[in-house]
Amino acid sequence: MHIHILGICGTFMGGLAILARQLGYKVSGSDTDVYPPMSTQLQEQGIALMKGYDAAHLDPEPDLVVIGNALSRGNAAIEHVLNSGLPYVSGPQFLADHVLRGRWVLAVAGTHGKTTTTSMLTYILEYAGLKPGFLVGGVPMDFGLSARLGEKPFFVVEADEYDTAFFDKRSKFVHYRPRTAILNNLEFDHADIFPDLDAIKRQFHHFVRTIPGNGLIIAPGADKNIADVIKQGCWTPVEYLNDNADGWQARDVATDGSSFNVYFQGAPLGRVEWQQLGQHSVHNGLAAIAAARHAGVPVQHAVAALSEFKGVKRRLELRATVNNIAVYDDFAHHPTAIATTLDGLRKRVGHARIIAVVEARSNTMRMGVHIHELPAAFAQADEVVLYNSPGLGWDVSGVAKAIGPHAQVQNSVDAIVASLAPHAQSGDHILIMSNGAFGGLHERLIEALRNK
Repeated sequence: MHIHILGICGTFMGGLAILARQLGYKVSGSDTDVYPPMSTQLQEQGIALMKGYDAAHLDPEPDLVVIGNALSRGNAAIEHVLNSGLPYVSGPQFLADHVLRGRWVLAVAGTHGKTTTTSMLTYILEYAGLKPGFLVGGVPMDFGLSARLGEKPFFVVEADEYDTAFFDKRSKFVHYRPRTAILNNLEFDHADIFPDLDAIKRQFHHFVRTIPGNGLIIAPGADKNIADVIKQGCWTPVEYLNDNADGWQARDVATDGSSFNVYFQGAPLGRVEWQQLGQHSVHNGLAAIAAARHAGVPVQHAVAALSEFKGVKRRLELRATVNNIAVYDDFAHHPTAIATTLDGLRKRVGHARIIAVVEARSNTMRMGVHIHELPAAFAQADEVVLYNSPGLGWDVSGVAKAIGPHAQVQNSVDAIVASLAPHAQSGDHILIMSNGAFGGLHERLIEALRNK
């Protein structure tokens, strides 16, 4: 069977391509943006990548076209698929039909922390010898791939609330039908898809409707939006995090989040000592432990696993240290994620200087939905560099002014490198945040620092 994937270099679709390849299918794909780490791992899997969406990429005709949610009517490849009557399906539906059917699905949903929590949960199951399948919206360092089929019954999936395809406007996660589900948190995001927070809550409610009564939901005890979702209707047992003595608690947490004790129903079950940073990481880890327990993994095994967990690429990933200047890569693209990432780094590095560099690249950020929350998100940074990228729909200088005199605006990647490299000092921590390649800023800055 030959499948062709339109939008293959997206994190979800790229992982899907790897799974299809492991199923024994011939896989090819097209995309406009081809960059590591996804392009690298696809090529290593022997998957043919084509740049752009030329209809000629579909000749000879594949048996099935899998269409990513970034494509819409008017796209040349989409029009060719429809006009030619080629069989097509969305990515989430392909996953449900070809991979998830008959498996114990553990799904991780929420505005923040999905990729990291999914990776933690997967590693716990792997550590326990269960050899789970997984599909993660990133590259877990413990596996080096964003997806694999694994062995039955367990499959861990990052459950995204973004829409499915141009012909299916439901959230992706309604296709997955998990037995175990983590609802990590919920805030307004994806303003290009959802008109308001209530619309996102409704999709989360639809997700909750798919979880069986003999399943389990893991949810934060103090998230009002998640509580609103549960109130809309829930037919599944819920275990709460950091709510009361009856649920899951992280106690005696180190200031930087590098260790914490795990309690369930008031009983101490172990202490996690790990490489991760921040209170958000503690929350994610606790959720993963709870979900793994539902799959039969003793808490003590989960604690031991997380103590060896390496993390995820592009999640506060240290890319290089040059002349005692640390350069990090992080995926943060929402004010809450920016603030929590900076807070975790601050608690680790103490009074050392932190320079935050941000590209507003997500659709929501480019629309300017969060501009009023952005200045406060940089409270833990000593200096801030805002990239005024082409086509940005709001005034970057206004945000820089609100942040204060330690913020600057740069209009190109070259200008960012030119402003940072000469002035960076030994002991600095440069945190680069973007959900894209940022024009190769990381590599270019590291090279400039080496040549300094």
